[in-house]
Amino acid sequence: MGVLIKPLVTEKVSALNEHGKYGFVVARNANKVQIKSEVEKTYGVTVESVNTMIQPGGSKRRYTKSRVIEGRTPAYKKAIVQVAEGDIIDFYSGI
Repeated sequence: MGVLIKPLVTEKVSALNEHGKYGFVVARNANKVQIKSEVEKTYGVTVESVNTMIQPGGSKRRYTKSRVIEGRTPAYKKAIVQVAEGDIIDFYSGI
């Protein structure tokens, strides 16, 4: 499995796109150097900085006729990538 799993397309990250920052869901064991090289290779941009964070999983509860089913959503790692001035990443066009 690769370092980049999928791009983050949320309202908060879309607002950061105007400032040259893009969000990705990345592998849990990926470090900043690996994320930087993978984004530069995949999208052909120059990466200035990478910030990472681990989003913890949450608890979910579903009520059924017979019982209450409890579980958790998985934790995942996010990366916010700052690209060089003038570079853009277009998620909506074919790569």
